[in-house]
Order: sequence, then C-alpha cells, then structure tokens
Amino acid sequence: MSNRAVLEVIALDAEDAVAAQAGGADRLELVTDMAADGLTPSRGTFAAIRSAVDIPLRVMLRMADGFAAGDIDVLVDKVREMREAGADEFVLGFLDEDGHADLVAVERLVAELDGCRWTFHRAIDRAADRDALRKQLADLPGLDTYLTAGSPAGVDEGVPTLLAEAARTREPGYEAQILVGGGLQLHHLPQLRAAGIDAFHIGGAARPAGWSAPVDATAVRQWREALDT
Repeated sequence: MSNRAVLEVIALDAEDAVAAQAGGADRLELVTDMAADGLTPSRGTFAAIRSAVDIPLRVMLRMADGFAAGDIDVLVDKVREMREAGADEFVLGFLDEDGHADLVAVERLVAELDGCRWTFHRAIDRAADRDALRKQLADLPGLDTYLTAGSPAGVDEGVPTLLAEAARTREPGYEAQILVGGGLQLHHLPQLRAAGIDAFHIGGAARPAGWSAPVDATAVRQWREALDT
C-alpha cells in the first residue's frame, strides 16, 4: 500500500485545476468566492474542471459565509444539480447557534448524497465540543475526512489538538482521515507527518501572487516534494 500523503488544493476554475494537477495535487476542493471563505461553485464551473483534469474533485456545499446552513432546500437543490453533473465527492459542515453540529441540516444533505464520500470542513474548529461533534457524526454514511486546523486561529495554535486527535484514530468518532488546512505552512509538515497525519489542504499557499492570481504549479510542486521527502 502506498504511504503517499494526500495533497488537496483549492481550485476556483479550470486553470487552477490544471495547474494544481500538474504540480502534483491528488485532489481538488472546488469553491467560488473566497472572500466568503468558499461557496458552492456553479454547475458550469464543475463541468469545466471535471473535463480538464482526472483527479478527484470535492465540491463545497455552502451558500453563505459562516457555518449556519441557511436555506437547506437551496442546498438540497445544489446537491441534486451537482450529482446530475457527475459530482460524487463533497465538502460540508454546519453548526447550530450553540456551536453543536446541525444534525438536521447535515443529515438531510447526507441523505441526498446517497453514499458519496464527503469532508466535514473547518466548522469543527468552531465547535463548542470537538469530541462530541465527532461522535455525533460518526455513523453518517460517506464521512471519511475532517478538514481542520485544530483551532479557529489556524494550524500554528492547533498543532497540539491535531496531534492529540491523530493519536485517537482507532477510537469511535476518530476513524475519519484528518486533512490539515488553515494557515498550514511547510514547516508544520515534519511534526504532523511524524504523528501519522497523511492529508494536507492548501489554498493561498498554492498562489504566491495572492487570490487574484491562479494556482501556481511550481508552488504546488514544492508542497508535493516536501510531502514526498
């Protein structure tokens, strides 16, 4: 079995996707509007990216900034639209007013996913109780990944939490893969890899010229090489 670490890169369009794959990305997270921290892209954008690359794509399901689900019927329609277009992996995560998992929203969307694999995104970093959230979601079909920095402030502050959770991978609620992202830097990799963490997510780090510029294949390749060393 390969011990190659997963490198996931945020892609906004087909140009990003092609550059990310060329640089060695294993998977893409598809979003639009990074000013709102990543919302659901259009069906046309998904189709263009799907035709441009052959690596897995995870489509964000979120219609507004923040971690509230909003109008769940709109999200359900988006799931159906994306499924019809061929999407088979997704990213989602919603909290209620008290910082607990919004099970009503999450379970309704998961039912629409019908077994598709999905990531619970950085809403976990804003949860009132990370452990309780994991255990609430543990039995939902398709959940195979948590995107987390370990802290709402980012990886620098979240490393102790990430290491502690990585040590619990055999416990109920902790089986899903930890995908580290949110202020992730190259210098974090040795410690995280040594703890057994094997999935990493980058956005701005793949764009040295900023979010107004496309993904830079050379920047992605630097991460790929660091992970493969």
